[in-house]
Parts: sequence; C-alpha cells; structure tokens
Amino acid sequence: FWVARMIMAGYEYRGKFPFKHVYFTGIVRDKLGRKMSKSLGNSPDPIMLIEKYGADGVRMGMMLSAPAGNDILFDETLCEQGRNFNNKIWNAFRLVQGWETTETEQPEASRIAVEWFDAKLKAVNKEMDEQFKSYRISEALMTVYRLFWDEFSSWYLEMIKPEYGKPIDKVTYDATLRFFNSLLKMLHPFMPFITEELWQHIYDRKNSESIMRDELKLPAPTKDEERLIEDIEQVKAIVGGVRTVRNQKNIAPKVELELNAIGQNNYEAYNSVIRKMANLKTIEVVAEKPSDASGFMVGTDSFAVPVGDLIDVAAEIEKQEKELNHLEGFLAGIKKKLSNENFVSHAPAAVIERERKKQSDSEEKIAALKASLEELRKK
Repeated sequence: FWVARMIMAGYEYRGKFPFKHVYFTGIVRDKLGRKMSKSLGNSPDPIMLIEKYGADGVRMGMMLSAPAGNDILFDETLCEQGRNFNNKIWNAFRLVQGWETTETEQPEASRIAVEWFDAKLKAVNKEMDEQFKSYRISEALMTVYRLFWDEFSSWYLEMIKPEYGKPIDKVTYDATLRFFNSLLKMLHPFMPFITEELWQHIYDRKNSESIMRDELKLPAPTKDEERLIEDIEQVKAIVGGVRTVRNQKNIAPKVELELNAIGQNNYEAYNSVIRKMANLKTIEVVAEKPSDASGFMVGTDSFAVPVGDLIDVAAEIEKQEKELNHLEGFLAGIKKKLSNENFVSHAPAAVIERERKKQSDSEEKIAALKASLEELRKK
C-alpha cells in the first residue's frame, strides 16, 4: 500500500516515478515464529533494548535475524551478540591505540600479515559490494562481522602484535590504522554510532568531517593476492594443527615446540608467521615422522610435532580416562538402543545403519584410548 501511495504521490506532485528499487522487509515475529502483538506480550520495548544493548547492538541484532525474503524472527540474544561485537571493536581500537611505535625494521611476519590483510580486505569489500547490489543485507553484515572478528582480531592483530611492553614498527602500525579505518567504513552502514566515534579518533579530523562522507574505494584483489589469501588459509590450518597437538597432549601455550614437515615444506615462505602464531622453536624438513611425534595433515602435506618428554603424563592419563568413561557410556547407550527389538523393527534402515556406524566408531576410539593409556602408564 505505502509503495503504491508513494508512486502516485510522486506522479502527482513531481510528475515522475519516485524510485526504481524497493526493499521489502518481512514481518517481525518472535523466536517462536509468532507475530508480535500486545495481546501476546511478546513485543519488546525498543527503548529498553537500546538502553540495555546500545543502539548499534539492537540494529545488529535486528539485521542478524532479517535474512532477505523472510520474516524477521527476533531473538534478544542477537542484540546481546551485537553488544559483544561493539565491545570487540572498541577493545581492538584500544589495543591498537595503546601501541607505541618505533622506526625499526618491519619484522618478516608483520610484512606477510600486512600484505595478506590488504588482499583480504579487497576481496571482502568486493564480496560485500555484490551482496549489497543484490540486497542481501544480513549476509553483508555477517561477511564484515567475520572479517573483523575472525580475520582482523583473531589473526592479523596476533600476527603483528609486539612482545609485551615493546613498541611496534611504524610501517606495520600505519598499515594497521589504514586497515582499521577501512573496516570502520565497511561497518558503518550497520553500526553508525561506534564507527563514527572511532573514525573521529583514529586520525586527527576537522570538526566538519564525518565517516558518512569518507567513501571507501578499494580495487579488486590481483591473482597474486588471491593466491596469498589461499596460502594463508593453509598457514592457519598448520597453526591450528600445532595448537590441537598442544591441547591433546596438555602442553602449555608458553612451551616452545618443534614442527617437522614430512618430505617437504611447501609453506617455507611463511615460516616466520607459523613460528610466531604456533610458538615454535624451529621448523625442519624430515624424511619421516619421528616416533615420539604427533602428526597431522594439511591438505596433502604431512606435519609432525615431536612431544617426547613434554607431555604431563599424569594430566594426560586423567584426560584420556575421562574421555574413555564418556565413550563407554555413549557406547552402552547405543548398544541398548540396538538391542531393543521394537526400535530395530520400526526404525528406518538408514537410522539403524547410522547407529551401527556410531557403535563401530566408538569401539575403535575406545580400543585406541585403551592402547594409549597402556603406553602412558608404562612411563
């Protein structure tokens, strides 16, 4: 109705069609799918939501629950997620602003990090442009959300972060401010208040300046930059593999480890990043996996982390015993279900097959854990 009314008013008062594109939002419903109404008492007070989560938090919560073409299933926990994201942006800003700079040479890991994030920023900006053109607003929000939270905060800042109490080189710092400035502009359509505030403080601005007038212009990534992005994804997987070994073997994060590349190291160019992010002493190419090492695969490449005497045997035994008890209880439940004639005779074949697969997988894991515990108890 309102669209038709505005079209008629445009012709009546301006003599022309008032717009070319119309974006229809769905009906706002509660998380159970019910239409919001006073009688049901399921309509939240927006002022109270803003006071509790902030205007940007509420905006983000609404957009996270509003996929294009569907009704909006409003869930207050998404506003809480929006507030947490506000805090993430603010804390990242405080971290960067708190660094002191020096004119020292840029570390190799920082150089790679800057080149990678510059390429990643271009790629994500291109992706968001396409999402905006097709009115996939909530997808665009999730794209920049992941870029800031996962890539910028969790990886880039960790790659460049100086040792505690030490300054950062000016080349890396200036690049980081430039990236932060671009991220704020990408976030601004969704979170206008915090982005305007931080944009005003990230550089010296004139009173008349606003983020709303600061257009973001980034070129598309080159083929070399796209390859760099792909390589860093593999680097992340290598770092993740080392971290998994640490967790599995109860090795403290502060303990420096060694990493062996079996046969060849296709990511030698990124050794500085891998060493820093995984806290490694060395990365060496070896012909075969050492007997005291825990191995993992990244694509078709094999890696191993020699653990030797680094394992806390008592803690590892305790951990594996807990896991064994859990698996034995889980297996008992599956066996009980499969021994129930009523279940077996009425359940679809696919369901029964899935339960039998769970049983065989559990039995294999239990056997492996028992063998591992036997070896540990010999030490």
